[in-house]
Amino acid sequence: MALLVLVTVLWAFSFSLIGEFLAGQVDSDFAVLTRVLIGALVFLPFLRWRGVPGGLKLGIVVSGMLQFGVTYLCLYRSFSYLTVPEVLLFTIFTPLYVTLVDDALFRRFSPVALVAAAVATLGAAIIRYDGLSEDFLTGFLLLQVANITFAAGQVGYKHIMARYPIDLGAHRSFGYFFLGALLIALPSFLIFGNPERLPHTPVQWGVLAWLGFAATGLGMFLWNRGACRVDAGTLAIMNNALVPAGLLVNLLIWNRDADLLRLALGGAVIVASLWLNARFHPRARLAT
Repeated sequence: MALLVLVTVLWAFSFSLIGEFLAGQVDSDFAVLTRVLIGALVFLPFLRWRGVPGGLKLGIVVSGMLQFGVTYLCLYRSFSYLTVPEVLLFTIFTPLYVTLVDDALFRRFSPVALVAAAVATLGAAIIRYDGLSEDFLTGFLLLQVANITFAAGQVGYKHIMARYPIDLGAHRSFGYFFLGALLIALPSFLIFGNPERLPHTPVQWGVLAWLGFAATGLGMFLWNRGACRVDAGTLAIMNNALVPAGLLVNLLIWNRDADLLRLALGGAVIVASLWLNARFHPRARLAT
């Protein structure tokens, strides 16, 4: 649980950095590719090539393809059809997908986890609902693909690590995650990237470097390790904790307008969903 909270804070700052210094200024495919490459450079030196089961390698590669590659490809495309508030609003469905994917893998149904995730979704909706544009179906569908693949990637990593409990530090195999992400990010940049919109200021390069090392490299690793230590209901809820955290950071540092009453109310609902899952989920195990 502590790892998920730590990464939530880290990603809350990252969201504001992207909005202030990269969005609309730097080619999104290049930004994603750069983050993947830097993340890969962090973990490839530790990567164990031999003695790792083929199923574990493949599972982590697929997790990287889904959780970072496909997710970010669809996420950035959705901005062509949706406003920023709509993008934030539609990401709140991720907890539901986390719960449903986890139940599908176990061939079971967990009503408490699903209800808790739905409550968390309601909390985020209270915070982020700002109305909808008329033509948003394409962007909505793209973003739901992103939500599903992000959910499937993190749940898949959790399950694949449980299936192959080998005596090997997780950092020795996480490089495969970024190899999988690279299989999506590199072709995307080669096909859709715009070389004329590369970073042109030291600040933009610095933000990309920080995002690649901290948010992508360490952040993805710690988030997935945290996902392995909690039940699916808690994992689903923590996917929405970024909404109030991101707004709070943006408000305090960049003084963006925010409805403090809705922020407080939505945050309280999300906290209540955590309590609901911890209190009533039969398999809940909140690890620290």
